[in-house]
Amino acid sequence: MEGFSLNTARSFLGRNVNLHLKDGSVIINVQLAGIMKDEFRRENFVTCVPYGNRTTMRISIKNIAWAELLNLNLILASG
Repeated sequence: MEGFSLNTARSFLGRNVNLHLKDGSVIINVQLAGIMKDEFRRENFVTCVPYGNRTTMRISIKNIAWAELLNLNLILASG
């Protein structure tokens, strides 16, 4: 399995995913809104919007192990 990279993050922009972090935790059902670059720390961040919320959060790409794509049609149909 490949690690989570900048190119992988670009392919998931605008989609709802579960983010699996390297420390073993999972951030469920977030939409990847954008990619930010911090010039001083030379680090890339992904901005995420949790489902049903308007606030954003930033997560370093280095801390993300992989992302699992969600199918919202299945989630919304069963609810």
